[in-house]
Amino acid sequence: MENIYLFFVIALFVLAISDLVVGVGNDAVNFLNSAIGSKVAPFYVILGIAAAGVLFGATFSSGMMEIARRGVFFPDQFYFNEVMIIFLAVMITDIILLDMFNTFGLPTSTTVSIVFELLGAAVAVSLYKIYFTDIPPEAQDIGLYINATRALGIISGILLSVVIAFTAGSIVQFLTRLLFTFNYEKKLPFFGAIWTGIAVSAIVYFILVKGASGSSFMTDQTIAWIENNTVVILLYSFITVAIISQLLITLFKLNIFRVIVLIGTFSLAMAFAGNDLVNFIGVPIAGYESYMMFVNDPSQTATTMTMESLLAPVRTPTGFLLAAGAIMVLALFFSKKARTVSKTEVNLARQSEGYERFSSSLFARTIVRKALDANKAIMKILPGKVVETIDKRFDQALYKRRKRIRKDESSFDILRASVNMFIASILIAFATSMKLPLSTTYVTFMVAMGTSLSDRAWGRESAVYRITGVMTVIAGWFFTAFTAFSVAFIFAYFISWGGITAAVIAILIAFGFVVRTHYLHKKLVAKKNIEEEKAKDKVDVEMNGEDVMGQCKETIVDTVVSVSKLYNSVLSSFLSEDRKTLKKARKRIIEFNSHTKNLKKDVYFTLRKLEEGSVETGHYYVQIIDYLREIAHCLNFIVDPLLEHIENNHKPCIEEQEKELIQLNENVALLYGKILEVIKTDDFNRVENAIQYQIEILEDLDRMKKMQVKLIKKEKVKTRNSLLFFNLLSETKNLLLHTINMLKSHRDFIISHKVNF
Repeated sequence: MENIYLFFVIALFVLAISDLVVGVGNDAVNFLNSAIGSKVAPFYVILGIAAAGVLFGATFSSGMMEIARRGVFFPDQFYFNEVMIIFLAVMITDIILLDMFNTFGLPTSTTVSIVFELLGAAVAVSLYKIYFTDIPPEAQDIGLYINATRALGIISGILLSVVIAFTAGSIVQFLTRLLFTFNYEKKLPFFGAIWTGIAVSAIVYFILVKGASGSSFMTDQTIAWIENNTVVILLYSFITVAIISQLLITLFKLNIFRVIVLIGTFSLAMAFAGNDLVNFIGVPIAGYESYMMFVNDPSQTATTMTMESLLAPVRTPTGFLLAAGAIMVLALFFSKKARTVSKTEVNLARQSEGYERFSSSLFARTIVRKALDANKAIMKILPGKVVETIDKRFDQALYKRRKRIRKDESSFDILRASVNMFIASILIAFATSMKLPLSTTYVTFMVAMGTSLSDRAWGRESAVYRITGVMTVIAGWFFTAFTAFSVAFIFAYFISWGGITAAVIAILIAFGFVVRTHYLHKKLVAKKNIEEEKAKDKVDVEMNGEDVMGQCKETIVDTVVSVSKLYNSVLSSFLSEDRKTLKKARKRIIEFNSHTKNLKKDVYFTLRKLEEGSVETGHYYVQIIDYLREIAHCLNFIVDPLLEHIENNHKPCIEEQEKELIQLNENVALLYGKILEVIKTDDFNRVENAIQYQIEILEDLDRMKKMQVKLIKKEKVKTRNSLLFFNLLSETKNLLLHTINMLKSHRDFIISHKVNF
């Protein structure tokens, strides 16, 4: 019997390694994003500093291990076998849940997930114990097993941290920007040293002073000395850092904010390891300790040994913590999913406009309208000079001009990154010192969102999209809680019912899920990279007419080839009632539609970078993109009704219609072949030939409409067939008209360019 639980312990540690990997993949953004977003240093330097912080911070997490032992359930009410089932179900669920969020690039909270997983698994085992085991009536109250008060307190604290983090980030960033402005280099000699002293001293206080009590290697005497000399430590820290900073600024013209961001990266990585390490190894260590107690007491059996021992505080061995830290460091360097999650937060916090990952929503639009109304009301109250002064302090003109000159690709400046770092570090480290399972993800994300709001990064051009993105992430956090509870409940109940066989199946499911999402993530990233490469905005590169012409020609060739293939695929699969192929064609049309939408968005950036002499040719490019967008709409309007017709198993086309559609398909393919030749050879003398052939096809479409009217009168076709057929002919006509117009615009573009240059 002991071998079964030894298997459980081994499985817990194997799962813990996997959990550390997927957990760091999600939580790494918490301490990397400010440094990455501001491009404060080369990527490998940022990773190296973060790795050192993780290793050092891992030894500070001993005190936090208690949450995994007795945070949300009463271990003394469970037997050894039941506790092991709870722990195993929690680890399996955690791997699946975090890996899913990593795959889709959404940051979530490892703290919330572990709390609700423990809660769900404990509830499942409690219910199984109540209804399927022989226990006395007085032990059948689930309140005896679940620490509901503690669980609610943890959840409330985590949710409260969201509000506090956003508010603190907004206020501090507003005051900081008011002091330094976007032209902060000029203010560094006067305020930089003081600011650095405050920031670093705050980090020293909350990381080293408050965090020391949780360390696994500091003695009680050392901790007592630090607590008794807190004021002296802070005073010396402030003076020393301020003097060194002033010397660096004066003598070496160093941008001291870079130092703050790098120190903040170290401290935040340290705080992450100190606070969140429990989320990955707290459960396996608790399981290991439970197993050792079971083995060392031969008088007990797995079904009679109660777990009062888990109520006692324990100091986790430093070796375990350092080993976990080493695994996290390796995951930090090699996790590709961490990069995907990182892009989400950086994209939402960036200072510049551009492509938005999220669309707008009713909630976001309402929030923006109310904010604008509130802003107007405040502007009426404040004196005009105050408003004018604030606007000058937040003027971004010089900042944007310098970015273009320096070819700076950072998402936001180092000043904001420094605020992100030390505010988040303070909040997280304080929670760690109080042994509160604060969500590092919630804090760092909301601080970043608060600072970006105060920094006016959410302008009227982007606010609705950014707010939708933030709300999507927050909704994912609630989804985390619900899913964590539900999945852990299911696994715990399943293992309680099926024993060792069920446990093995559950573990295989977890690893199978990770393997599957690995390939899914690889596919998603590859697709995203292709899209970004196609729609890549050539930042800070002047474009002349030749550049736009070449780009335009390539786009039109790809479009003509794609449209011809898609139209043929749609009609052929519809006539053969091949639902599977038609659905694939629809999927490709949706992707094509998205591509043309991105091209439309890219028009602004393309025109903005045109040389002065090329401006005259720019409007032709706009026309071409407009026609491409209309072509994509036509394909969409063609395929949707056809697919719906097939999905509903309606009667297909009759023989007369089928013959006409086959011929139409061939004619359209031939027309697109003629257009493709014209574009590739730039032989515009053949444009009239293509137009004439288009006219012939349009005449055929009119004839087919008349044929359909005759079929209706003869009652050979019904209403659905007629509506479908007329729609197909109308949208085909629109498709051909827009295609020829695109060809004409391309011709005029080429000719106009040759005339002007």
